[in-house]
Amino acid sequence: MRKITSVILVSIILLLALNACGNNTNNNAAGDSGKKVKLEFFQNKVEAKASFDKLVKKFNDANPNIVVTQVNPPDAETVLKTRVSKKDIPDIIGMGATDTFSQLSKAGLFIDFSGDPLTTNLQPVYTETLKKLTGSEQLNGIPYSANASGIIYNKQMFTELGLTIPTTWDELIAVAQKVKDAGKIPFYLTNKDSWTLLVPFNSLSSNIVGINFYDQRKEGTIKFDSPKFREVAEKQLKLLDFGHKDMAGKNYNDGNTAFAKGESAMYLQGVWAIPEILKANPEMQLGVFPFPATNEPANNKVVSGVDTLLTISKNTGHLEEAKKFIAFLQQAENIQAYIDEQKAFSAVKGVNQSDATVQDLKAAFDSGNIVDFSDHYIPSAMKADSIIQSFYQKKNLDAYVKEFDNEWDKVASRK
Repeated sequence: MRKITSVILVSIILLLALNACGNNTNNNAAGDSGKKVKLEFFQNKVEAKASFDKLVKKFNDANPNIVVTQVNPPDAETVLKTRVSKKDIPDIIGMGATDTFSQLSKAGLFIDFSGDPLTTNLQPVYTETLKKLTGSEQLNGIPYSANASGIIYNKQMFTELGLTIPTTWDELIAVAQKVKDAGKIPFYLTNKDSWTLLVPFNSLSSNIVGINFYDQRKEGTIKFDSPKFREVAEKQLKLLDFGHKDMAGKNYNDGNTAFAKGESAMYLQGVWAIPEILKANPEMQLGVFPFPATNEPANNKVVSGVDTLLTISKNTGHLEEAKKFIAFLQQAENIQAYIDEQKAFSAVKGVNQSDATVQDLKAAFDSGNIVDFSDHYIPSAMKADSIIQSFYQKKNLDAYVKEFDNEWDKVASRK
């Protein structure tokens, strides 16, 4: 998971529209002269850098005439948008299926993969997710891995306290109360890092209001100031009753370390946090279960989306080589190695996640009982994470829903 940033993309889109031809001239010269082809692979997951380093080395060793270099800066989406505005666009880009991807796709930055052999073995649910996100029949990215958001739990503590995995909202609150009554922390919360607040928000909003809510909001047929979104807000606040001291002062790294040390029974995070937790405590027995947002178990879907998609700049001078790299990453043994290390799920058919830590999610993935992340459909310029962070501090529900409506309208008026 990464931090949602809020740089406005209007100027970028205009620049792209006026500059349809454009970048990587240095790479072009290298390829035309018969020298090694140099490709930049820009990706935004800090947690995945080491995994991709291994795959990049393996590819380079097998392809001596191509040199792929991974670039993985902090706050990568902001860096990418800045580079796009300067027409300094990487050849290959790995990023999440976010509003930033949607806006850059609409600006014509990426190639159309429709009908490409690279799409042959993809899970249809994830290609459709990308098309829905961009509102286009074009496929501007190749889904690579999917993540899942839920509740990570300490198996040993659950056993000691006689707890079972909750399947409804009421059961979740009852479990949290039992943990609290036992003198332990139910949920470890990391409110200092605003992006982490999107984890429970997505689980609640995707299941309670649904993804179609955001299409209706665009059409003006519904507002955030509505009964269902208010239910989301009320449940967000309820979770705070089962946190700990200095929630506002703890960040993502603090949470990973504290949970690894057994300081709480549950941790409101996604599967991307598991490798970091296990680094801190390799012996920890943990699992992750679907966030039960409602009191109807059948309606509680696992929030899952395209965590990493791979795409190619429309203006790369090395399209064939870039596609060769993506095809290499899609090979079963390579994507298997990646999802095993990242505790992620494959967007390529026939490659399965069997790690014991995520098996409580298997039934949902097998049945297709999954739903995308709500924040992927909220304009990044709204700063949804900051709105939520302010809500947690002030606890003013009326002001919260009105701010969502006001910020949505402000962004819409600029388009």
